[in-house]
Amino acid sequence: MTTTQSELANLSRYIFRAPRWYVSLTFAIVVAAAVGVAAFDSGAYATTWRGLFIFGRDAWEGVFFIGIPTVVAAFATTGVDRFVGGKLTANRSSLLALISELILVTIVVTAAVISVITGLGQRFIFDALVVALASIFAFRLLIVMAVSRSSLVIAALPASIQTLVAAVLLFVYSGTLRYISFGGPLLDAYMMPYLARPERAPAELSAISMEHFALLGITSVLYALAVYGFIIVVDRPWRRSLNVSMLDFLRGFIGHIAEGSRELEEFFQQLGEEALIPVSVLSFKTLDDVEKARFVLPMIHPGPMGEIGGGNLPERVATAANGLAFPPHATAGHDFNLVTEREVDTIIDAVETAANRIEYATEATRSVRTHSGESSMLGQCIGNNGLLISTYAPGFADDIAYGVGLSASAEARTTGLSNVMLVDAHNSNNGLSGPTLGHVTPGSARAFDMISAARQCGDRLSTAEQYPMELGTAWAETPWDPTDGIGPLGVRVAVLKVADNETAYVLVDGNNMEPGLRGQIIEAIVDEGPVDAAEIMTTDTHIVNTVEANNQVGSAIDNDIFINTLTELTTEARRDYETVTGGMAVERVSVTVFGSDRTETLASHANAVVSIGGAFAVTVALAAIAVSVVIFLFA
Repeated sequence: MTTTQSELANLSRYIFRAPRWYVSLTFAIVVAAAVGVAAFDSGAYATTWRGLFIFGRDAWEGVFFIGIPTVVAAFATTGVDRFVGGKLTANRSSLLALISELILVTIVVTAAVISVITGLGQRFIFDALVVALASIFAFRLLIVMAVSRSSLVIAALPASIQTLVAAVLLFVYSGTLRYISFGGPLLDAYMMPYLARPERAPAELSAISMEHFALLGITSVLYALAVYGFIIVVDRPWRRSLNVSMLDFLRGFIGHIAEGSRELEEFFQQLGEEALIPVSVLSFKTLDDVEKARFVLPMIHPGPMGEIGGGNLPERVATAANGLAFPPHATAGHDFNLVTEREVDTIIDAVETAANRIEYATEATRSVRTHSGESSMLGQCIGNNGLLISTYAPGFADDIAYGVGLSASAEARTTGLSNVMLVDAHNSNNGLSGPTLGHVTPGSARAFDMISAARQCGDRLSTAEQYPMELGTAWAETPWDPTDGIGPLGVRVAVLKVADNETAYVLVDGNNMEPGLRGQIIEAIVDEGPVDAAEIMTTDTHIVNTVEANNQVGSAIDNDIFINTLTELTTEARRDYETVTGGMAVERVSVTVFGSDRTETLASHANAVVSIGGAFAVTVALAAIAVSVVIFLFA
């Protein structure tokens, strides 16, 4: 994984599951009520209101003037947007309305604080309110254009609802109509009581004038043009380089946040390219022909983020297995991210095809460990098939390039092994902020170290004596969850006993490990424990990266408790020994992955949207506000 690709993985921290629409609206109403209590002073013009205490009236007025526009926007936006051909759902509309309310509240509260400090008065607060209403219109416009792919004019209809409803309420309850000289007795008698109701509103609203509504219209048009210009500038590189729109990426991202939709995968599919990948399956069966454990290694990367694409591949593999599943990390980087979850189904089918072709052997070799430069390789031969696990611990390493893994596997097979399952242990990294991300790339010294270690391992295994084997397994979900860096598969251990040699294969459902933790585990279960050799692996699941991109095993949990858990599971697995047969098969399958060029380009463009695009958005916003200030001064 390159630095640019790691920054793309960092986008995982923005992924969350938005609440249902009713939760969003409940929170919006509570916020509105709290703002009403803080902003209004009912005691200045009334002692009670309809039997409620003063606090109740203040809260109600906050709900009325801030909450009602939010609620109306939440419901009406979906209907209007769908009517004009859009795709906004209730969850998305409610989330959008809530965020818009929070933007408005933040701006107005900030203006109120400044007004108190500087003595600018109530007029300044309502000038800020105009800016806030225009700002949420612009924000909603951007989101609607992204989600619904509507034109500026069409998107303006649903985008304006929240601002328009708030403006109507302010117009009526500020009594602004009374300052307009038109109409006659009929209007005064029948319409004015409904179109001008200042006596039922907080006294603070009397500072609103007709100028504010004229400025709101001008400012909204100005901000809409700013949004349109921003979209054109930011979108141009995407269309030139990838022939897709940035709005498509934004729509998919919002859809995934709001309701877990697969729209982002549809975007990735436009970018993907076909790749032929090997899917290796190592299975162990009891003498009763019951599968006891299954190691599954498709040479893809479980990304790019969250559950998008192949992000949840390890759990899917585990669910489909008959025995206890071990889905470790393959030698593949982000170029081999699956573009859609549908590709996972293709891999699962290939796993079953391979499993059905396995020829089982009754004997295996003792495990061996080889070293070459920074590379360390643990290997064991089952029948004529080799299981090899690579690590650079105590050094640091992240993903191993696809080509390096293929070369190392081929080198091991030249020694006479029929099939080779080469696992990237993925168990020691200094995080995304270190001086190096620990890449193992073609042509690097560490790539040749790995290839050499694989060759040495193959040489020793192909000539080693074989004996009957026993296998014991154990697993635990553990009390930890993805926020702690541990995925739903928890921790699982398989101990393979051959003659007098016991080798523990420990798999943690996580994304890499904190430096030094792997060594402490090895010390506990090998140096001071019951087994002769062991390797600690992680699945590289990206479920844990919805918390933050760098959420490695050991960063958020008590390491002593974690090590004790693994020690206990190893002991439990040794009590589970059964005589087994084992075998391996490899199936090649065509899937759609990101691809090297596309991954790098997408990563750079996505990062630009977050960093440069964010800075550009701030610049555009400040420029628009500056123009607004000039307009306000001369209005």
